[in-house]
Amino acid sequence: MSNVLFDSAPGEVSIYEVSPRDGLQNESATVPLAGKLRLLDALIVAGLRRIEMTSFVSPRWIPQLADADELAEIANDRFAGDVALSALCPNAQGLARAKKAGMKEIAVFVSASETHNKKNVNKTIDATLGAFEETIGPAREAGIRVRGYVSTVWGCPYEGAVPVEQSIRIVKRLHEMGCYQVSISDTIGSGTPRFTRDVMTRALEELPLDAIAMHMHDTRGTALANIVVGLELGIRHFDAAVGGLGGCPYAPGAAGNVATEDLVYMLEGMGIRTGIDLERLVEAARAAESIVGRVLPGKVHRAGIRSLRA
Repeated sequence: MSNVLFDSAPGEVSIYEVSPRDGLQNESATVPLAGKLRLLDALIVAGLRRIEMTSFVSPRWIPQLADADELAEIANDRFAGDVALSALCPNAQGLARAKKAGMKEIAVFVSASETHNKKNVNKTIDATLGAFEETIGPAREAGIRVRGYVSTVWGCPYEGAVPVEQSIRIVKRLHEMGCYQVSISDTIGSGTPRFTRDVMTRALEELPLDAIAMHMHDTRGTALANIVVGLELGIRHFDAAVGGLGGCPYAPGAAGNVATEDLVYMLEGMGIRTGIDLERLVEAARAAESIVGRVLPGKVHRAGIRSLRA
């Protein structure tokens, strides 16, 4: 790392919003279609231009996203000109649904931990990667961009520590298979800055800078600290969820993603451009609270915005 803190931080970053999918899938109550469209609209008004909105998985797995086909068709018709919309797509059946709904981008996911992967998709890591041969290649042939996720890189709720080399092997494989970007994920929010530096330094040795993103959950309040480490290494793509929505059905105790408004507040205060209107983003976080009917953990939408100094 540079001897001068923030000396290597990028001047601009891209935020990939995951609250409509990663956030709402973990809610105990199902948000109606109208609520999901309201959330999408609020996020787009705030200036977010990359949004993962749903998942083409079986409703038996995630009943909260059972309206994926209808939501995608409406959203692609209503918003596609303004934003890049994406959806999780775990297999060939999901890809067929994504094509029918008019998706231009999908995402695939695999865990760095064998136990978490089996609980999540009932397959080994190698079997999951093998199944992606029916998803990534055909999607790209159809003109659909593919993004990848590697979960539990900072630790697994069942196995504990996950070897960095094991995680990076999977990250590299997804990129080689055709994922334009791989989001490296702290699913249980156990990361601390030194280990984050180790993980991201190894990732940067294997993948181009813009092929790497960070996906940090804030279970132990360290998400922003870990993101600062990524910034100092030059990382400029970050996942976030408005209000701090999220969690993982197969990671007991995991809290939501870093709150988008908290991340934007920090970045703008550091002089790093995001292209997002923070006041409208705070309004989107408050709308999210109304939609899910509970208080969300993000801090800025509750504390308010004060003057920022770079």
